[in-house]
Amino acid sequence: MPDSIRPDRENMEYDVVIVGGGPSGLSCAIRLKQVSPELSVCVLEKGSEIGAHLLSGAVFETRALDELIPDWKDKGAPLNTPATHDNFIFLTKNSAFKLPTPPQMHNKGNYIISLGNLARWLAQQAEALGVEIFPGFAAAEILYNEQGAVIGVATGDMGLDAQGNRTEHFQPGMELHARQTVFAEGCHGSLTKMLIKKFDLRKNSDPQTYGIGIKELWEVAPEKHRPGHIMHTIGWPMDSKTYGGSFIYHLENNQVAIGFVIGLDYQNPYLSPYDEMQRFKLHPKIKPLFEGGRRVAYGARALVEGGYQSLPQLTFPGGLLIGDTAGFLNVPKIKGNHTAMKSGMLAAENLAGLLNAGKDYGQNCANYEEALKKSWVYAELKKVRNIRPGFHWGLWAGLINAAFETLTNGLAPWTLKNHADHSSLKKANKCSKIEYPKPDNTVTFDKLTSVSLSATNHAEGQPCHLRLKNPKIPIEINLKQYDEPAQRYCPAGVYEIVNDDAGQLKLQINSQNCVHCKTCDIKDPSQNIDWATPQGGDGPNYPNM
Repeated sequence: MPDSIRPDRENMEYDVVIVGGGPSGLSCAIRLKQVSPELSVCVLEKGSEIGAHLLSGAVFETRALDELIPDWKDKGAPLNTPATHDNFIFLTKNSAFKLPTPPQMHNKGNYIISLGNLARWLAQQAEALGVEIFPGFAAAEILYNEQGAVIGVATGDMGLDAQGNRTEHFQPGMELHARQTVFAEGCHGSLTKMLIKKFDLRKNSDPQTYGIGIKELWEVAPEKHRPGHIMHTIGWPMDSKTYGGSFIYHLENNQVAIGFVIGLDYQNPYLSPYDEMQRFKLHPKIKPLFEGGRRVAYGARALVEGGYQSLPQLTFPGGLLIGDTAGFLNVPKIKGNHTAMKSGMLAAENLAGLLNAGKDYGQNCANYEEALKKSWVYAELKKVRNIRPGFHWGLWAGLINAAFETLTNGLAPWTLKNHADHSSLKKANKCSKIEYPKPDNTVTFDKLTSVSLSATNHAEGQPCHLRLKNPKIPIEINLKQYDEPAQRYCPAGVYEIVNDDAGQLKLQINSQNCVHCKTCDIKDPSQNIDWATPQGGDGPNYPNM
């Protein structure tokens, strides 16, 4: 067992440490124990509980779950609402036109679920097999040995003041050493981005691309509720150059999930994803569903959209990547939980083989990547690889390209390129300002009212987890050239331009509002914001999302 990297920290040793308690991490843990019960497995989750930071639509395809736990129905998995109807709608400002539902979006056999509730159930299955799960502990540091291989992670120190100094309440983090460390952090993981840089994991792939998804959970009038009903829209309020659309899913108990997703390759720095979502709810096709209802939860999360051509190298000495931290979302299908789970299962099967062969710290589990390339996950993503990047040409060209790719089953001999989202933003003087309607406090709401429904909390006095690499850039570059888009792309009101005590403009960071969507780290045109983990357990506490 390696010695502690820092003498003031205690350490614990496991065969496998999994960073992230989402569907991929928990599926990996379960499969490891199914294949090799003797292996010691630990899951670290930065949320206050499993599911606290999970947000997804979600219409769930059971393919991976069927493989992982075939008797999931008998074991009470929270899949309670079978999908019954699919609608695909094109919106103009005042009208709605039904379109044929694309084949990838047919949902017969799928379920409308709360991903957080599914993860809580998966955690119960994992613990029953002997997996140790530690919610409220954020992995803040990667541990390396002298050869540069990963040998585990450390949780963050507690009891630091805003300047990073130790207070009387200081408690050092814990080191968790592992023969293999699995990174399952979800979209744009804070440790994963360090690994990608250190091991040059993107040397043979395109940049990852992203969207931002903003979601609300409503209780609607019983006469308006249709369990199992699914609607997706494209068109208004997006212009023809901006990728985006909505989902409306009817769950059980008169609950309806509504969300809006906008590609983070949008060009206009005046665009506000949050306000586009609020404006969308005012459409005459949409607003009546929510009138007389009650909004019960709010959240936002970036999601990976790069697909096949943006998959990084998945393994490195001492560890590997699974799930959305690698980027297995199938964008045309609007699903990624099944592929994320399968990636975790494949990782587990190959890790078990490696570890049972007696391999010690720092080995490369190369067989995992080979197994993935032979799996249905890889085939599924390759088939649709050109659909999302086709929308870089605009809505209509994107739809034509999507139809072609679907008809040819993705067999075109080319692969379209992906480009980094932050590079797509135009200068403010080249774009028009967007006027958004004021909240009516009935169907539409302001950001801070919404954030209050996310149950977000960050302990006061701790170091800011939103770090500026250069504090001068927001005013000297981003404000002058882009009217500081952080004021608008953040869905939680974290970033504001204010006057300081000397009357000079500055970027104020209200980090206590942060819902951990990671959009700032992705979309900042100067790539000047570094999202790091705050104190363990801090952030949103999503119920039933």
